[in-house]
Amino acid sequence: MGQQTTEVEPESEQRTEMDIDPTLSKESKRQREGTGNIGAFGKRTGSSDLRFFEGILPEIDGEILSDHSIEEQFSTALDNLEAALADNRNATFGDVMKLEIQLTDPSAAEAIDHVYESRFDDVELPPRTVVGVCSLPGGADVQLDVIAAEE
Repeated sequence: MGQQTTEVEPESEQRTEMDIDPTLSKESKRQREGTGNIGAFGKRTGSSDLRFFEGILPEIDGEILSDHSIEEQFSTALDNLEAALADNRNATFGDVMKLEIQLTDPSAAEAIDHVYESRFDDVELPPRTVVGVCSLPGGADVQLDVIAAEE
């Protein structure tokens, strides 16, 4: 018994376009001044009582500290977060509501615990998530995404 094939006609490629306000993207997702952006990562977006900081890397003067220990990289990323918070109406680590730590080596989570606890020593530790990733921009071993609340 032979196999039968049927040719299927492609669907019409007629598409309707929506009118999109060209200023919407600029108004709804504004990049803030601060340290330089790498790749597709901004430092903060949005305009509400919540502040979102993403792609915070262990960089100094635009150079990723990829050849430093994970503890040094994490500490430098926290320095950069602290500077970004201060630029945001003098916010502090006490305003951090959630911290996501992305690591190229998830087993390094224990190594950064003491840095995390010492840097947030004066405030309640914010909830955190540690995520393993394949790679990060500039060869970094750690990157932070943070949600802070403006109070």
